[in-house]
Amino acid sequence: MSTTIPIKTTRRGTSLRKLALTETKLYLREPLTAFFALLLPLTLLLVLGSAIPGFRTPDPSLGGERVVDTQLPAMMILLSVVTSAFSVIPTVLAVYRERGVLRRLSITPASPGALLVAQLLLNLVATVVAGLLMIVFGNLVLGTRVPAQLLWFVLVFLLGVCAMFALGLLIAAVVPNSRAAGGIGAIVMFPLLFLAGMWLPRELMPEVLRRLSDFTPTGAFGQALRDTWAGASPQVLHLAVLAVWALVAGVLAARTFRWE
Repeated sequence: MSTTIPIKTTRRGTSLRKLALTETKLYLREPLTAFFALLLPLTLLLVLGSAIPGFRTPDPSLGGERVVDTQLPAMMILLSVVTSAFSVIPTVLAVYRERGVLRRLSITPASPGALLVAQLLLNLVATVVAGLLMIVFGNLVLGTRVPAQLLWFVLVFLLGVCAMFALGLLIAAVVPNSRAAGGIGAIVMFPLLFLAGMWLPRELMPEVLRRLSDFTPTGAFGQALRDTWAGASPQVLHLAVLAVWALVAGVLAARTFRWE
């Protein structure tokens, strides 16, 4: 993960740009970070879609869809966003807090808030790139559909990113140190991935579990992605759930976040 950044006195108009550039360089120097957020979901999409014949044949339990048409690509995009939100962001910010980077930034024109914005923008760009790679290579290699409701897909993606990143910031706000950040992030991430249908499609879940999934940020996000990919509009419930999670987690993170 990122370790430290050079602190230079800059004009406020250019501080964010310089911070974003520095953070990008540090991000790319950590191959594991880039791999898990960018390349692992794409690799899983192509390997699983190619290696399991059943994923490329219509599945009655999925309404006649192929797994590679909506279920698998939606889950892999979700995995990319969740990895950035629950693993990368909390760990990086916890390291910066421990090493006094945020405190030192507070006395320069490059404020701690600018660093926070730079981190969020960097991870947003990373998830967008990951999503585009999966759409393009999924279509070329597996014949995966391009999202049919593209505008709705973009809206759902951005709303889902807001909800996940807000939760990631909340984790960063409450973790005591960088060592705890990864562990707490994993404890939150894996149950949420299960409820989203990562290992068991929502159609195969018991009714009670599927209903619970509707009110989780990952369940609402994953299903809304699938709906727009298949050509349907997202359910109002799922959009509302994502908006509420983004708002509540964002407010809590803002109130509890410590710069030092």
